[in-house]
Amino acid sequence: MKLSEFPDDVRKYLIPEPSGSMFYRCLRCKGEFDIDDLLYTCPSCGEILMLHHKETGETQDIEGALWRKLFNYRRMLNFNPLKGIFRYYEFIAPIIPLESIIYLGEAHTPLVMANQNLEKLVGLPFYFKYEGLNPSLSFKDRGMACALSFLTYLAKNKNIKDLLTICASTGDTSASGALYSAYLTNLIKSAVLLPKGKVTMQQLSQPLGSGATVLEMPGVFDDCMKVVEGLSEKYNVALLNSKNSWRILGQESYSFEIAQDFDYQVADKIVVVPIGNAGNITAIISGFLKFLKANIIHELPKIIGVQSDHADPVYRYYLEDDPSKQQFEPVKVKPSVAQAAMIGNPVSMPRVIDLVREYNQAAGQKRIFVVQVTEQEIMDAMIIANKNGHIACTQGGESMTGFIKAKKEGLISKGEIGVLAATAHVLKFSSFQEMYLSNRFPPEFEVKPREEFKNTPITIEPKDLRKLPQAGRPLQGKDLDQFIKASAEEIARILNLKEKI
Repeated sequence: MKLSEFPDDVRKYLIPEPSGSMFYRCLRCKGEFDIDDLLYTCPSCGEILMLHHKETGETQDIEGALWRKLFNYRRMLNFNPLKGIFRYYEFIAPIIPLESIIYLGEAHTPLVMANQNLEKLVGLPFYFKYEGLNPSLSFKDRGMACALSFLTYLAKNKNIKDLLTICASTGDTSASGALYSAYLTNLIKSAVLLPKGKVTMQQLSQPLGSGATVLEMPGVFDDCMKVVEGLSEKYNVALLNSKNSWRILGQESYSFEIAQDFDYQVADKIVVVPIGNAGNITAIISGFLKFLKANIIHELPKIIGVQSDHADPVYRYYLEDDPSKQQFEPVKVKPSVAQAAMIGNPVSMPRVIDLVREYNQAAGQKRIFVVQVTEQEIMDAMIIANKNGHIACTQGGESMTGFIKAKKEGLISKGEIGVLAATAHVLKFSSFQEMYLSNRFPPEFEVKPREEFKNTPITIEPKDLRKLPQAGRPLQGKDLDQFIKASAEEIARILNLKEKI
């Protein structure tokens, strides 16, 4: 749709100009710092940071109704920088020039409604939001599009060359960081740190294919994170984990999309998300708060965070309702099928604590809850979802069983609708699915397949055949006729087929 075809009241806002200024604010000492330096923690007290925008210009007085109209019309705008997360430019990073924005097809992932069978099984209607349909097959692309767009802007502004990005990862962050860095090959190089043996082969292949330097080390994600934190403090590298506040901004688009896809009516929605490093739930909370303050939405949805009992520090923290008695303690993780959530000391925990308090105050009641699930429940839910036409990853299974657990615990009311995060593509975790279906899970995962879900290939071996087809040596004539007849009869027997009358 051409710009001239849009209504007058939105046309002047459709293609935004950079406006205002942005700054880091420390969660503890409230110190404010300029964005010209790559900061991840407060230079004064060492606490984690959040990004804020000082508004100037005509957009600061836009009413909620006009924002809604503007975002709806931007859906029809054929302009790459505003197609992805930056459809909501003014609410993400409005100081970045449009020519610095990186768009690889991320965001605006579909909401797919559970079929009637699955809805009946769970007991409530719900949708999966398929984050696995992002370019690198996970939700991390939202944050990476923002972080790399800012790095592009900063590098051009300060004439920085040969910038190296680095991240610790359980798989998805490394794939996303490597992909977006590869797109900026002449400007940025990428290195990733992975816990050796703790990442699926499918996930490992992604950063390798994007040309990143992949470094494997002993331990788990938390150990890799400590190393990259040390590197970012001492060396000239750009950290791409969710400690990077620009990542959080990009991931806020998840909330904006949910609001827009439900015509900004979210009071009856239950947004369910797995918690790992706590960056995603941080972004989701922050995103809905921004839309509430701008009068784009009028009420806040419930948010359910989910953790496996193999990695549950956030769940344990919120077991205590009295804020004065809450005390965060990292946990020692055990192997988990929800690898992205296998984190015992989440970097964004201070952000979560701060934002949960603000969210509940803004709602006038408790609207954020955390539930705990088992590894067995996660895998069962993933298999059940996919047997009902979905493409849920293990984290999607974690969301679904967390939704079920929240219902059992009375956290969800009749008439409410679930929005479940399937954070990555199921094919990234095909090895876990194969282990489940064939009953080959290592004991430390504490997963046994339900008997009715076991599923392995059946070999068709027609008996009494003189010849069988081979690669490069196809059957012909009578031999081919006999092979087709015998194979068809064997398959009909296995599938219990009835002959046509």
